[in-house]
Amino acid sequence: MHYFIRRMTGTEWRELRTIRLEALRDAPTAFSSSYDDTAALPDGVWQEQAAVEATSEERATFIAADEAGNWVGLAGVGPLPDIPDHVHVHSVYVSPKYRGPDGPAAGLIRASIRHAQDHTDVRWLTLGVHESNGRALAFYRRLGFEDTGKIVPYVLNPSEKLLILGYPDFRS
Repeated sequence: MHYFIRRMTGTEWRELRTIRLEALRDAPTAFSSSYDDTAALPDGVWQEQAAVEATSEERATFIAADEAGNWVGLAGVGPLPDIPDHVHVHSVYVSPKYRGPDGPAAGLIRASIRHAQDHTDVRWLTLGVHESNGRALAFYRRLGFEDTGKIVPYVLNPSEKLLILGYPDFRS
C-alpha cells in the first residue's frame, strides 16, 4: 500500500484529535497522557495545537495518510521545555492494520528527523519508549537510534520507566 507523509495543516484539528484518541485507546502506555484527560480537552486546545504544529519553525507533526486520504499514523518533533540543545520525537503512532515493514512508521520518523535537522540548531535528538514496548524499541534501533543510558519515570505511573534513545547521526 502507498502512503503519503506530510506535515499536518492548521485546519486538521479534528483529524488530530481522532487519531490521538485512537492511539491512547490502542496503546495507553505509549504516551504521557491518559485517554480520559485527552478526550476531555476542549476543541480550542486541539485547534491551537494543530495551528502550532502546522506552522512552528521548531515543532511539527507529520501524518501518514492512505490513498483515500485517511490518517493512519502520525509523529511529532519539537523541543522539550527545560532541556537545552535538544529536540524530541514524540506522539509516534500507526494504526494497527498499517504496522509492519511496509507501513508508514519509518517514513514518519524520517520526516521528523529531517524537520529537526533543517529547522533547529540543537545537537541532540531523542525519543522515549516505555520499558515494556519491545516492538517499538526494536523498530527505533533499526532506524539508528541508540540507548543513551538515561531512564526517566513514566509520567502516568512513576514506578514504570521510559528508556531514552538518541539518534547519534543527527548532525552528521
